[in-house]
Amino acid sequence: MPDEPRKRREFTQAEIGALAHLYRGEVYRSTIWRTRLDTTTNWSVLSLGAAFSLSFSSPQASALPLLLVGLLIVILMFLEARRYRYFNVWRARARYMEVHFFAPMLDDGDLHTEEDWQRVLARDYWRPQYHISLFTAVGRRIRRNYLWILLVQMAAYIGKLVIHPVSAGSLAQVIERAHTGPVHGAVVLGTGFACLGAFALIAWTTGRRDAHRTALRDRGLSLG
Repeated sequence: MPDEPRKRREFTQAEIGALAHLYRGEVYRSTIWRTRLDTTTNWSVLSLGAAFSLSFSSPQASALPLLLVGLLIVILMFLEARRYRYFNVWRARARYMEVHFFAPMLDDGDLHTEEDWQRVLARDYWRPQYHISLFTAVGRRIRRNYLWILLVQMAAYIGKLVIHPVSAGSLAQVIERAHTGPVHGAVVLGTGFACLGAFALIAWTTGRRDAHRTALRDRGLSLG
């Protein structure tokens, strides 16, 4: 038997007004969480600036602050990724209503409720959940801000080792200056480059996943 056509649902004026207020609420919540994202990014930049001031204050100053600030930036990155998962819930709902409610209303007045977009939104309110994993959130924050922040931090650390207290004459001398307590300089530098490579890989992997997710969202099959 052929599938029965989906029934269209017509919204009343009161329901349309309620949806408009709901949209305003989602935009407000996403704005609040967006501000929290900016806060952790600002902390990262300010911390890096402070490390610059300490390490480059004199040729004899230690490069250790630049190394430690890298660890702090990574911690802030994961904190921001956690906040981003909350932000994405409100952002996705607001964007979903823009695409499936406001845009069709402004275009031809047909809300296309036979496509069941309203049911997708209703399920998200019935059973709220994150739309993306922590891995995806980390990848997005790396692509947006943190890869560049960490690249600057690494460049500054290498630059400090090369030019202070005097210009290094060889790679072996740079590695020797990277010694940190009992940890060999080659281990310190290797770990730093390995972490940068891992973060770049995460950014690339999640970018490919996001492209697929965007295609699903445009078809109305997902809020994420």
